[in-house]
Amino acid sequence: MKSILYIFSLFIHIVIKNSIKLIGDILKKTKIFFINGFILTITTFVMKSIGMVFNLYVSNKIGSEAIGVFSLVMSVYIFAITLATTGLSLACTCIVSEEFAKGNYFNGLKAVRSCLIFSLVLGVGTCFLILLFSEIISKNWLNSMVSSTPILFIALGLPFISISSCINGYFSAVRKAYKSAISQCLELLIKIIISILLLHFNQNQNVENICICLILADVISEIFSCCFMVILYKIDKIKYCKRSITTITFKKKILKITFPVAITSYIRSGLSTLKQFIIPNRLVLFGFPYSIALAEYGKINGMTMSLLLFPNVFITSFSNLLIPEFTSLNAKQYKKRILEICKKVFFLTSIFSICISIIFFLFANQISLMIFKNIECGKYIKILAPLILFMYQDNILDSILKGLNKQFWVMVCNILDLILTICILYFLVPSLGLTGYLLAIIISEVFNFCVSFLQLYKTTGFKIPAGIVCSYLVFIVIELITLTKYNI
Repeated sequence: MKSILYIFSLFIHIVIKNSIKLIGDILKKTKIFFINGFILTITTFVMKSIGMVFNLYVSNKIGSEAIGVFSLVMSVYIFAITLATTGLSLACTCIVSEEFAKGNYFNGLKAVRSCLIFSLVLGVGTCFLILLFSEIISKNWLNSMVSSTPILFIALGLPFISISSCINGYFSAVRKAYKSAISQCLELLIKIIISILLLHFNQNQNVENICICLILADVISEIFSCCFMVILYKIDKIKYCKRSITTITFKKKILKITFPVAITSYIRSGLSTLKQFIIPNRLVLFGFPYSIALAEYGKINGMTMSLLLFPNVFITSFSNLLIPEFTSLNAKQYKKRILEICKKVFFLTSIFSICISIIFFLFANQISLMIFKNIECGKYIKILAPLILFMYQDNILDSILKGLNKQFWVMVCNILDLILTICILYFLVPSLGLTGYLLAIIISEVFNFCVSFLQLYKTTGFKIPAGIVCSYLVFIVIELITLTKYNI
């Protein structure tokens, strides 16, 4: 295993070194921005690393079936958060940035107050909605694997999450996003400590109690984070508090920004939640007992995919730095420069992705034993490892398209991908079982990548080098051969 870790660390070093060189060249005129971005990258990596270690601890402690149930509960949680927060952070950022740029600080703070009122109304409204349908969610969506208690705890945290989201938008507007980062770090730390304590002192280690412990820890950390953010906001706004009289209202402007974002986000989040609930239910139709279906779902979705996506934190952080640069180049119509950067970024991402993919593919069983303390996830790691090339590069594609003002098409691509995946899961899983589930993942990732790349080609004319295209074809063939070989 020392050789695996050495190879992994060597390639991480090479890619980071080249990425820093590339980003430094791109952003040489914006050194402060790059330094802030690099700090954000380090912060994100540390948080993701801690989160990954914690998830592994939880996975090994509670087992794959509980992970499967908890993943379903979390899909409800994520959908509820989407209902409670969508668009308000963006609205707060946009309006406050505009007003502060004009020197209208009082108007900016008034906009924040309006956004906070909307946040509170939306958060409380979503809270009551979840409380109202908690029994239905428990019985029909979670198949009575847990009672409505975890759902009730989810509802209680939504108003606090909504308020935090709004204040995050304010700090982004005043270029103090580091305060949000501090809050997120503290939130994660509190969540981990409380989770470990609750799991340790919980005598009855059944699935429901485990879910309650994890959800309760998350809600407590969200409440703390909200209180901390409110205090930071109160302190920060003092310097802008100058008495002034204004009759301007921002309600219509807030609704104008949030409404289109909310509609598309609700559709995407709703489809994503539906997809998660379809999987174990269609596996039951294939012939699995529901507990086994949840266990296999937990191994693939909660354990294997989380592991495969972990190295992507490097690409995610650096790709986010490229968004404003592509926006600037696009505004100046520097098409040649855009193509040059695309070529370099795709080259670096391909090297990193291929190396990570090969490591996971060749040492799947050893990695499964070392991390999950079992060999059961090894076959899933090996089958899905070739997809890393598509998953990581799709992340880059999304960032580039956002920088080129194609956010709408990124959203459309994601919605089309979800619809296709749901159809495959619905029709193939009852006849093919886990093979159908894995095929759905494969087709989904390749489809998402292809549609995103076609949009990039249509926008910029960028063509992927022939060598990288060949690697795509080779990896798809390896993917299908491996899936056939295991005959799951």
